[in-house]
Amino acid sequence: MKHEDYDVVQYKDGRPIKMWTKGVPVEEEAKQQLANTSRLPFIYKHIAVMPDVHLGKGSTIGSVIPTLGAVIPAAVGVDIGCGMMAAKTTLFAHDLPDNLGPLRTAIEKAIPHGMSPKTRSFKGRDKGSWENPPPAVDAAWAQLKDGFDEICLKTRRLKNTNNYLHLGTLGSGNHFVEVCLDEANAVWLMLHSGSRGVGNAIGSHFIELAKQDMRTHFINLPDQDLSYLPEGTEHYKDYIQAVGWAQKFALLNREVMMQNLIAAVRTVISKPFETHIEAVNCHHNYVQKEHHFGKDVLVTRKGAVSARAGELGIIPGSMGAKSFIVRGKGNEESFHSCSHGAGRTMSRTAAKKLYTVADQIAATEGVECRKDANVIDEIPMAYKDIDAVMLAQTALVDVVHVLKQVVCVKG
Repeated sequence: MKHEDYDVVQYKDGRPIKMWTKGVPVEEEAKQQLANTSRLPFIYKHIAVMPDVHLGKGSTIGSVIPTLGAVIPAAVGVDIGCGMMAAKTTLFAHDLPDNLGPLRTAIEKAIPHGMSPKTRSFKGRDKGSWENPPPAVDAAWAQLKDGFDEICLKTRRLKNTNNYLHLGTLGSGNHFVEVCLDEANAVWLMLHSGSRGVGNAIGSHFIELAKQDMRTHFINLPDQDLSYLPEGTEHYKDYIQAVGWAQKFALLNREVMMQNLIAAVRTVISKPFETHIEAVNCHHNYVQKEHHFGKDVLVTRKGAVSARAGELGIIPGSMGAKSFIVRGKGNEESFHSCSHGAGRTMSRTAAKKLYTVADQIAATEGVECRKDANVIDEIPMAYKDIDAVMLAQTALVDVVHVLKQVVCVKG
């Protein structure tokens, strides 16, 4: 079924799937995941699919899943509260140094980033955590400590995760820090990160508990990563508490990073400047209670951004492409949502096999960033065309600013 702004697909025994994907290809594996998710008995009304949709774990990345009476931990995922923050400054392009290398170096020194070691428990500092946390970390942790102690009483293994020392740090993969220019050549600071090691531990723990519950009650699912926690159970209550805490951690994590990013820029640019002339801090991997179509429901946005009427959001393109500051239109059919980025067209492994360092250098021309073999998986060609993605969701958001990065720091 076709509508002016979206298509509707409905599989046998499933809820409708409304897809804002006109002009954007959707892989068959992603369509199968959407079909599987739509058949869960507690899906409310329909599933909303964003134009950056692609294969995920259990359910697709780029989907909005409203539920009544249950939550799917793997739909929220392990990067709980992952999202974006952007702040406009009073600087302009001509205020930036001709050589952006020292600016990138200052940012890399100010914000720990990189992969944590694959260990069962945290036993020391890694390159993605603090050695001597700055005061901003302590101030933010003061807002989190009591809640963390409370969830650790119920889930003791979380105490041994990398939590406090990951606050204000970047992580790896597609997480990044950028200096950008908008259409008027104003300088913006932008970053992408989530709840880091402790969020991963919370997500992994409750995904496994949900799978155990399905086995205990002999509930058969088309994909075990769609295992769910029914409302009213102990595991459900514990998860909602823990995931809410992790989302707060992610929000504060980005705020601490932004403070340290601003301080780093000031060490390189001597001209006084102000920030947060316009600012946004938004999740795109999270779950929260919202009111839609007359009911209070849980809305899981797995790679999607809230786009209520007048609400600002961030839709980043790939490394070397454009990003967008947008204003939501409050489209009820999308559960007030929009895409969270461009969306991958291929796996990281496939990108590394297909492209070379020379391709990476060409694709990121004009951007001060890493151009080595370890970031080829983030090459722009591994992502969908951000212009096509934006065109497909004109009914969901208006573009306020178009940003082009000039410095990019990858984890």
